[in-house]
Amino acid sequence: MIDNRLAPYGALGLRVALGLMFIAHAYLKLVIFTPAGFAGFLGQVGLPGFLAWPIMLAELIGGIAILIGFHGRLVSAALLPVLLGALAIHAPNGWVFNAPNGGWEYPAFLALTAFAHVLIGDGALAVTGTRSAISAKPALA
Repeated sequence: MIDNRLAPYGALGLRVALGLMFIAHAYLKLVIFTPAGFAGFLGQVGLPGFLAWPIMLAELIGGIAILIGFHGRLVSAALLPVLLGALAIHAPNGWVFNAPNGGWEYPAFLALTAFAHVLIGDGALAVTGTRSAISAKPALA
């Protein structure tokens, strides 16, 4: 059973956590790994290095959009390929993310979180209102 009074705030919590995670990962790639370092990593795993900037910008701009609820569920859907790509890269490393080169459980969790956000909606305090299955009310006949 869904508590319709509190569900929008649960969706808000999910949205804030997901948005902050994307922003933090963009910051990590920009400042700690550096764009050149991230491009080099992509090359090592068989992806073209030119994807570094689009991925970092998608994470940063997408994270901000999700955080403030600006068409967040659409942004989460658009960022699912980034998360699934990270999952594919980390899958051979094993389960635990602190394994050498990181495991696959964290990207899998984030992909499922983004998918849940797509299904649930933006929740409370979103800049743009998007309806969700929780808030949708049947039309009066």
